[in-house]
Amino acid sequence: MLQYKVVELSNVTEETIEEALNEKVVEGWNFDGMQFAMRESSKRPAMAFLLFTRDKDKA
Repeated sequence: MLQYKVVELSNVTEETIEEALNEKVVEGWNFDGMQFAMRESSKRPAMAFLLFTRDKDKA
């Protein structure tokens, strides 16, 4: 059975994304995707959501 993890980042920078990815992969999570929430007034994302999965039986 798959287990899911969503990590929300309100400070979206290269460093915060890398830190979150590295932290969860070390914990045994597999990176599954990333979604951005945008502001109308800016071209930079306001938030990022990192999606991870892992086999619950192997956790």
